[in-house]
Amino acid sequence: MNPTDAPSQPGMTWLAFALLTVVSWGVYGVFLHNGQMQMQDPVYGRYKAFLFVGIAYFLTAVLAPLILLWTSGADWKYPAGGMAWSLIAGIVGAIGAFGVLLAFGAKGTPSVVMAIVFSGAPVVNAVVAMLLHPPEGGLATVKPGFWLGMVLAAAGGCLVSVYKPAPGKPPAKPAAPQVQPGQPS
Repeated sequence: MNPTDAPSQPGMTWLAFALLTVVSWGVYGVFLHNGQMQMQDPVYGRYKAFLFVGIAYFLTAVLAPLILLWTSGADWKYPAGGMAWSLIAGIVGAIGAFGVLLAFGAKGTPSVVMAIVFSGAPVVNAVVAMLLHPPEGGLATVKPGFWLGMVLAAAGGCLVSVYKPAPGKPPAKPAAPQVQPGQPS
């Protein structure tokens, strides 16, 4: 069954999917930082963590769609434009993930780095989306509340970076067990 043949989703189903993304991406930076720290390699830990991000993308963004396409009987036609834009999207997404890891490696904390990313990215998204897909009637038809939201998102990112919390203590490493003389080790 072609997804475009499916009956339209009723009401606010799109919001549930958007909130799924909010939660997933909301924990992304913290989990990524934890993965980097758990690599226990202050020099190459971020690269090791990024490698596993790639493996995760392979599992969820390569194998899962292949299985879905194969089991649903989809055609295997891939127009050049669709492939090109999708590949570009994947590359910029991976560059963004790598940038997050580099920010952590430069002593950025998840609470600040991700707040800046998630306040700045919607502004960039809105500008690029309007350039590629201008609103009907031009920019003059965009309501003031939209522009206010953009300003507030940018202001939120600035405020987070100016008033960031003090960095937390790194997790304590477990102490090696003490062996008493004469006891088996």
